[in-house]
Amino acid sequence: MSPLALTLMIFAIMLLLMALRTPIAIAMFVAGSVGYVTQAGWLPLSYFLNAQAFARFASYDLSVIPLFILMGHFATQGGISKALFGFASAIMSRFRGGLAMAAVMASAAFGAICGSSVATAATITSVALPEMKRHGYSGRLSTGTLAAGGTLGILIPPSVPLVIYAILAEQNIAKLFAAAMVPGLIAMVGYMIAIAIYVRLVPGHAPEKDVVQEKITVKSLLGVVPIGIIFLIVFGGIYGGLFSPTEGAAVGAASTFVAALLKRELTFEKIKLCFYATAEGSAMIFMIFIGADMMNAALALTQVPNQLASLVASWGLSPILVVSFIMLFYVVLGAVMDELSMILLTIPIFFPMVIGLDFGMPRESVAIWFGIMVLMTVGFGLLAPPVGLNVYVVNGIAKDVPIAESYRGVMPFLISDVIRTLLLLFFPAISLWLVKFIG
Repeated sequence: MSPLALTLMIFAIMLLLMALRTPIAIAMFVAGSVGYVTQAGWLPLSYFLNAQAFARFASYDLSVIPLFILMGHFATQGGISKALFGFASAIMSRFRGGLAMAAVMASAAFGAICGSSVATAATITSVALPEMKRHGYSGRLSTGTLAAGGTLGILIPPSVPLVIYAILAEQNIAKLFAAAMVPGLIAMVGYMIAIAIYVRLVPGHAPEKDVVQEKITVKSLLGVVPIGIIFLIVFGGIYGGLFSPTEGAAVGAASTFVAALLKRELTFEKIKLCFYATAEGSAMIFMIFIGADMMNAALALTQVPNQLASLVASWGLSPILVVSFIMLFYVVLGAVMDELSMILLTIPIFFPMVIGLDFGMPRESVAIWFGIMVLMTVGFGLLAPPVGLNVYVVNGIAKDVPIAESYRGVMPFLISDVIRTLLLLFFPAISLWLVKFIG
């Protein structure tokens, strides 16, 4: 069997298993195992599995993932999201569509201590959706806004997908976090502009003027102070050289735990739930790691990824055009895969290809910029039909809103995503601006 035929067979097995609703980790593992055995045999496969599992999970850098997940769960169970939304709604109440904009702001602030898109979407939805309904917002605008706002959980650091990219591409996590700051803020502002335009062009989805009783008080201000302190401690410590990103994640988790205790909403049962949910989420991610490692090992034996990189380089295409095609591929792939699986499966294939192209920048700058581009595109996949995981999560909470209405609701935000992605694609300096201040 030719290398190309083997590659197609491996992907066909994976897609078939996914169509049969097999978990993505198992689908990749089985497809990779079949491809590996076909090329090398059972004994080399057993040697590979014996060494690879330990080599992957013994990595110190991987411990940052459960720590950031735990940090997000402490914030969720500790009632921090209520204070964020209350403060944001008090600020934005003077604008038309203000509660929707407040939901976006709260999502961005919560994302700064969470790192998970789904967790951000679910948490802010539970707080903001009842208020938006009470003030006359349509189900379409409410669910669309909250699904889009959830993507800020991974666009604004800390970001679990960005940590995984850093590990796979062997890049500095702190520099990637810095590179994501400005694009994340652009995403937040872009979503708020999309809301402002939408409520004016499409009447009836938001009240003419939001009437929110809450005012900016000392109490509401004190409610968001812990988030600012946690953010300054974690990222100030990382960029100040006091501790590494992994140590920063531990400090962040401990700080968030203390902040949640001080709000007196974190019971013993909720603490147990935080640890159980962290263990469950981490196990899921690590299983995907093993499945993707197996798949990538089988693909590496075919030599097709290297041949593909050489072929693309021989075409003489513009490097920006190559990255554009990769981004389009991610959009299509996002229709059938989640963001973590996409990154784990494709980065070992696409990263060597991109890093070998001449962008007129240092290799490290190209690696960091490409990581931000990947992050922006997988965020697109969290909203776009037919999957749009965030849409499903938010719609599952808003049970009275048809899923079709939620998909219509995310369309203005997808337009904002496209504009932002094109901006970052043609102007890499936007992503790299903060990185130059890091030694």
